[in-house]
Amino acid sequence: MTNRSEHGTLIVTGASRGIGAAIAKLAGERGFAVAVNFANGKAEAEAVVEQIVSAGGRACAIQADVAREQDIVRLFERAERELGPIKALVNNAAITGGFARVESVSASALAQVMAVNVTGTFLCAREAVRRMSTRNGGPGGAIVNISSRAARTGSAGEWVHYAASKGAIDSFTIGLAREVATEGIRVNAVAPGLIETGLHAANGAPDRLERLASTIPIQRPGTALEVAEAVLWLLSPAASYTTGAILEVGGGR
Repeated sequence: MTNRSEHGTLIVTGASRGIGAAIAKLAGERGFAVAVNFANGKAEAEAVVEQIVSAGGRACAIQADVAREQDIVRLFERAERELGPIKALVNNAAITGGFARVESVSASALAQVMAVNVTGTFLCAREAVRRMSTRNGGPGGAIVNISSRAARTGSAGEWVHYAASKGAIDSFTIGLAREVATEGIRVNAVAPGLIETGLHAANGAPDRLERLASTIPIQRPGTALEVAEAVLWLLSPAASYTTGAILEVGGGR
């Protein structure tokens, strides 16, 4: 029988719904023990865990707000304690800050976007490196940061603040990848384009995907599973020579 936790423990932040949930479920199928992180939405996170466990995998739901350093430290400690050594991290948790032109963005909204999307990603990666780096006696591992095509398009008139945070993620991915390349850790990013999730409706634009579909060369939005497949490839041994890459999953847009 295949060991359903053969790849070690994976932490997926913001994994209660959307792309994060799809990554967590696919990772469970592919042999990771999965720490399903959530800030809110406990019931949804527990449902993701139930799907993984019912399919023969191992998982647990862990509440932690990645905008809070103490929550991040607790997340890693509990995941390690309950599931075993951390071998992989997917930095997926993010917020958009809502649709707004730059002239309308408040300092508090901008600070929150950066706290979750940039500082949270940075500190989660810090905790992962502390545990995985061979320089620290760790076993090595892989980190995948979820960026966005918005980092390249700029999202003018919608959410430049969100796009700017994802531009920071691209730079961080490249820098960290080069910093730990000799320490057994690969660091990459996946940059989704327009994806079918509840994100658009939650930000007050339920028709956004339909309205923008014609701007996508493939002529349709992507699915969360298509993004998850890209993430799992980057986490896998098949991507052993890939680090510092930003993989665009955007249908050509």
